[in-house]
Amino acid sequence: MDVLYTHCAGMDVHKKTIVVCCMTPDPAGGKQIETRTFGTMTQDLLALSDWLSGKQITHVAMESTGELWKPVYNILEGSFTVLLVNAQHIKTVPQRKTDVQDAEWIADLLRHGLLRGSYVPPLPQRDLRDLTRQRTLLVRERADVVNRLHKVLEWANIKLTSVATDVTGASGRAMLQAIVAGQADPTLLAELAKGRLRNKLQELVRALDGRIREHHRFMIGQHLIHIEFLDEQIALFDTTIAQQVAVDSDQADQGPPPAASGDPNGQANSGPGSPSWQKAVILLDTIPGVGPKTAEKLVAEIGTDMSRFPTEAHLASWAKLCPGNNESAGKRHSGRTGKGNVWLRSALTEAAWAAVKVKDCYLAAVYHRLVGRRGAKKAIIAVAHRILIAAYHILRRQEPYQDHGPLRLDQQRKDRLANRLRYRLEQLGYAVKLEPVAVAAS
Repeated sequence: MDVLYTHCAGMDVHKKTIVVCCMTPDPAGGKQIETRTFGTMTQDLLALSDWLSGKQITHVAMESTGELWKPVYNILEGSFTVLLVNAQHIKTVPQRKTDVQDAEWIADLLRHGLLRGSYVPPLPQRDLRDLTRQRTLLVRERADVVNRLHKVLEWANIKLTSVATDVTGASGRAMLQAIVAGQADPTLLAELAKGRLRNKLQELVRALDGRIREHHRFMIGQHLIHIEFLDEQIALFDTTIAQQVAVDSDQADQGPPPAASGDPNGQANSGPGSPSWQKAVILLDTIPGVGPKTAEKLVAEIGTDMSRFPTEAHLASWAKLCPGNNESAGKRHSGRTGKGNVWLRSALTEAAWAAVKVKDCYLAAVYHRLVGRRGAKKAIIAVAHRILIAAYHILRRQEPYQDHGPLRLDQQRKDRLANRLRYRLEQLGYAVKLEPVAVAAS
């Protein structure tokens, strides 16, 4: 087998130690193997980098083991070509029961070019990912706290959630704060309603007539404090993300900085011909179901440079939002989508649920066409897949979303649909003759 990389290293990364195996040519034309173990502290990683440089190593490979690879990648990415490898691709090899054998096997696979590196975005995009993902976790935590608040209200026989859509809105918070302050008269509490909720005063009086104890007041008060804290945190992350997006746009206007020598990820945030983050957010916001925050998530997860994905199918396969390919002996087995980027998948799924509620929309037509025979979950993943495909072409062409309309699917299978409807009418006893309608000249 041909040798592609003569000076390479494989690493087996753990929490406290890293086993490194270097493979270099020997004078006889074979390979020379040397293995060492390093710690994971910063000074240890710097010593590892110096040792690899002394061995004239050019390519390094390691498995993507949770979060443990990130400190190593941060130190080595500027000096070597670092391949982050999917552990599933190299784990099914027998008789590798030690860390030294793991590192040697990874190095040997890399030496012959049998490893394919995973996509690791540039550093600014990784920072944006951290911000958007943390904001998502804060939003989820807020929803959990609101659900716990609902439970406390049920314990106190307060049925406010049956009348008000959002108990943490202006009216709901005013009533809850009054309850915490000691107010128990349902009529006075109902008078705190604002806006359209005042049309339900009689229902509010009945809903607020409960059995409130000091224990309930304490629990409600603590939940309200927690929700206010999370609201402040989410607002702070919104501001920081907006500033990060604006900074990238300013840098894009000034031109990309030169890449560091030997840094495989030293490219700018936006590749040649790719839009800035701010422009990408504006363009992605034109997709039905995709709002500014979802657009920021998409930019953070897939970037704006679509040249790294040859086609939209490659992007869908990377995101694991397309059917799995599992066929043997002429039989198709499970077509599960597989495990991909869970943050991207959740953002697209959330956007898909919003898109299917838009009237006279192509995405809604796709959902309603599939939901009857595939079920809601599979239909919504199909819509999420189409949103991702639309995002790919929007970023590649730098053009806003163009909706095909709800009749696009019927136009694609016009003859088959007409024959099926004619057949059903004939089964009901009607004679049907299909004649096309002449289109009037404009």
